[in-house]
Amino acid sequence: MTLRGRTLVASGFHAPERGGVEEFRDAVIEIGADGTIAAVRHPGSDGYSVSNDALHLPEGQILLPGFVDLHVHAPQYPQLGSALDVPLEDWLHRHTFPLEARYADLGFAERVYRLLVADLLACGTTTALYFATVHVEATKLLADLCLKAGQRALIGKVAMDHPETCPDYYRDGSAAEAVAGTRAVIDHIRGLPGNDGLVQPVVTPRFIPACSDAALRGLGALAQETGCRVQSHVSESDWEHSHVQARHGCSDAQSLHHFGLMTPGSVFAHGNFLSPPDMELLRSNRSGVAHCPLSNAYFAGAAFPLRAALDRGLRVGLGSDISGGPAGTIWETARMAVAAARMLESGVDPDLPPAQRSAHPGARIDMATAFHLATAGGAAALELPVGSFRPGLQFDAMLIDPTAPQGTLRLWPGQSGALLLERILYGTSRANIARVWVSGRQVA
Repeated sequence: MTLRGRTLVASGFHAPERGGVEEFRDAVIEIGADGTIAAVRHPGSDGYSVSNDALHLPEGQILLPGFVDLHVHAPQYPQLGSALDVPLEDWLHRHTFPLEARYADLGFAERVYRLLVADLLACGTTTALYFATVHVEATKLLADLCLKAGQRALIGKVAMDHPETCPDYYRDGSAAEAVAGTRAVIDHIRGLPGNDGLVQPVVTPRFIPACSDAALRGLGALAQETGCRVQSHVSESDWEHSHVQARHGCSDAQSLHHFGLMTPGSVFAHGNFLSPPDMELLRSNRSGVAHCPLSNAYFAGAAFPLRAALDRGLRVGLGSDISGGPAGTIWETARMAVAAARMLESGVDPDLPPAQRSAHPGARIDMATAFHLATAGGAAALELPVGSFRPGLQFDAMLIDPTAPQGTLRLWPGQSGALLLERILYGTSRANIARVWVSGRQVA
């Protein structure tokens, strides 16, 4: 069911601003022929009327903006929920790099990528920021599949050429090869027939330990030349953080900035050890952080100071970090974001009295904040016109059915407002998601 060129009558929620969840009932949403929201009118406002040909969404079903996932390792989908009991560097070399090397086989790549894109769309992820692999052709294929499925996607060929930290069987042969492969993917995506910006390329140094200085320098120059966003990891773990300090004598953020890799709309995953000056560096360059609370619990050894980052004006959205954790959707990520912030505030050592247990008073967030991060917050980090139901934005949305027989969401009389939204965010599963649209086109 396409909504392009249609007028929709719907009830639901959005959170255009942090701390500002808005509930709407029987709103009239006019959607243009290109999927842009032309107007939104609420009962009692000037000009509110419902035309005879307006499409009324089913009574009791709830409209939400589509989710924005700021950190997905697409090739790691087959190992989601496995091998999570080893340190990060061991996990990479024993499990992840061997799996990613298999994407030289385009048949294998197509099977995984097709299923991943379909599954994410069915779970309400309308925008995804993807790491692919070092393979140029498989990365092009991921872009082709996203465009065909109608998912808003930002995709990068992973660049990793450092012979001391990357295995011989899985890395770029040289810095020049890493840059040339990235350029080839950029050209392919921008030249895809019918791609009007739905799928976009991203310069993707895996992380500083995996890249030579020559590769970092070349990728930075390429990002500046092409205007592409950049994605990478930043200060994820003690190991990564210490490596950059020892090698470059500065933090991850400072090093990325030095090489020209901190550009507007760029996103860096994790950020658990970002200092206040690092956060300011990201903020001043209009770059953001993909907060990945699930994978942080397994690999980071620290909790991202989310509330402090938001209070400093840093752009933050959520990342599932497939497969650095046990779950692959933003639903679980949002729930864990709330839990991680609560644990950071309260502390976790039972041997300490409450007054001494935490050094982070006021660190908690609520589910309304998590909802904002999952939608408009992620969109703002990428500087994309999505994430809420406002004129001028693209209509990326999902429709929640609380009565779905196989669903896990059950609503009860009297639940409304913030409590209703919280119930939806904690209780929804895939079966409750009745429809998903990207730019007004139904995609799931």
